[in-house]
Amino acid sequence: MTRRYFGTDGIRGTVGQPPITPDFALRLAHAVGQVLRRTEARPTVLIGKDTRISGYMLESALESGFNSAGVDVVLLGPVPTPAVAYLTRAQRASLGVVISASHNPFPDNGIKFFSAQGTKLPDEWELAVEAALQDAPQWADSAALGRARRLEDAAGRYIEFCKSTFPTELSLRGLKIVVDAAHGAAYHIAPAVFHELGADVVPIGCSPNGRNINDGVGATHPQTLIAAVRAHEADLGIALDGDADRLQMVDASGRLFNGDELLYLLADDRLGRDEVVPGVVGTLMTNMAVEQALAARGVRLVRAKVGDRYVLEELHRHHWLLGGEGSGHLIILDKQTTGDGIVSALQVLQACVRQQRSLADALRGVTLFPQVLCNVRLASGVDWKANAALADAIRAAEADLGADGRVLIRASGTEPVLRVMVEARDEARANAWAQRLVAAATPA
Repeated sequence: MTRRYFGTDGIRGTVGQPPITPDFALRLAHAVGQVLRRTEARPTVLIGKDTRISGYMLESALESGFNSAGVDVVLLGPVPTPAVAYLTRAQRASLGVVISASHNPFPDNGIKFFSAQGTKLPDEWELAVEAALQDAPQWADSAALGRARRLEDAAGRYIEFCKSTFPTELSLRGLKIVVDAAHGAAYHIAPAVFHELGADVVPIGCSPNGRNINDGVGATHPQTLIAAVRAHEADLGIALDGDADRLQMVDASGRLFNGDELLYLLADDRLGRDEVVPGVVGTLMTNMAVEQALAARGVRLVRAKVGDRYVLEELHRHHWLLGGEGSGHLIILDKQTTGDGIVSALQVLQACVRQQRSLADALRGVTLFPQVLCNVRLASGVDWKANAALADAIRAAEADLGADGRVLIRASGTEPVLRVMVEARDEARANAWAQRLVAAATPA
């Protein structure tokens, strides 16, 4: 059975257009409730959300759908996606539900789920829910309806969890940190975490109004953080996205560090503390310089498909702990079950504090290769792999670049576009090969 609704990160779309409508949210929750009740007589689910105004509508629809299936609901209010993962485990709930479209603009929203262990759910579970959506509703009778309550201290519990991942013998005293919460789910949480660990915190992007999430702020718009770090003469800047599972960081000079660099720092710090790091998981887009720097430290990099879901799958397959993407999704499995921007930032900060080094000093051994990215629009149904001219151009590029670069050609999963990426030590060389590949791939 093919998925009709679930994508790589739950169900997402524009609010008011199927499937992000209140009637579908009710039916979805009812179907999920039916699946849960196959193995549990009285399930309990937690529902958290980000700060989009549409969250109120979807939250009430999901609550009604779960209650109608005989499922109890605990409302968390606005909390980060990783907070839902943590609280689902801590509360021994049956399921965690997140209402968020992550880094997307406010007109979008989405619904995703965590297992009782705070992990992404398997494909089989999603297929079971999709099948249940096709069945007629099985409304619970009045005596069996679910109840709803609010967990009033959800934010406080998550703040304490985040702080627990930072070594008790260390402190952030003496550091001035700008914290950008993207007007999103961590607006009332992220500043408190860093402040309570001793930092002098300058909050920005912490005034949500329901419509300004990710609007010119946060991890997808780091120029705002860069300007604030310089203006406040801060030591560091931390940017999260709307649901706080992504992280970008800036040092005192205004230099931006992406997820690839931070992933290397996390691995390097553990090696410096004599921990065993057999390998880390990146993606097809992970910068080649990081792969080479890790190899020089004896650490293997495995590349997963783009998406934190696939990074997690590879981590579990290899029984490794560290993985991530350049976009800032960092996964540290001995600290959290999913990507967590705040926890990831704390792991980077503890490394800098312990080593008494700046971010730039800690990453002096890594200079990212320039990556040139181009899109080629294809006619529907065109098989780009059958393009002989493109195949010849790829072979020529790979032969010329050798160990000093790489070529990645992949089809978009959402539109008829071919993604062309060339990476090389020399930007001009990468640009030249990218243009040759685009010309070969462009339909006559």
